[in-house]
Amino acid sequence: MKNELNKKFKTWFSIIKQNAKKIKKEIGALYFAYKRPDVPFYAKLVSILVVCYALSPIDLIPDFIPVLGYLDDLILLPLGIAFAVKLIPNDIMNECRQQSENIFNEGKPKNWIAGGIIICIWIIIVSYILTKIIYHFNS
Repeated sequence: MKNELNKKFKTWFSIIKQNAKKIKKEIGALYFAYKRPDVPFYAKLVSILVVCYALSPIDLIPDFIPVLGYLDDLILLPLGIAFAVKLIPNDIMNECRQQSENIFNEGKPKNWIAGGIIICIWIIIVSYILTKIIYHFNS
């Protein structure tokens, strides 16, 4: 019984590792696609938004929030990648995938601009909530 559970865990873990590698490769390919002049503007816009979010050191939903914290990593990011990939012609995307083979060998680069934008979003949300709370208690 224990051996069977261990086997299932290893299989599950290897699937997760494969998907993580695929996501890294797709992020790199989207980065290269963004730089190409033959990619439509709307595809570039979606691609750069996905890449900035993926490389941001700060998540929209912080990971320390139970369950919801990993929601963006497990659902939002793959959906964004899939949407961006559908907007880019297949031949261009395949070339970009080949270019991105070794982009993450030195680790994940950080995008502090995207992190700053996410911090600003959180500041606006918290400010709005605080304003509503203060207004409610003053009325």
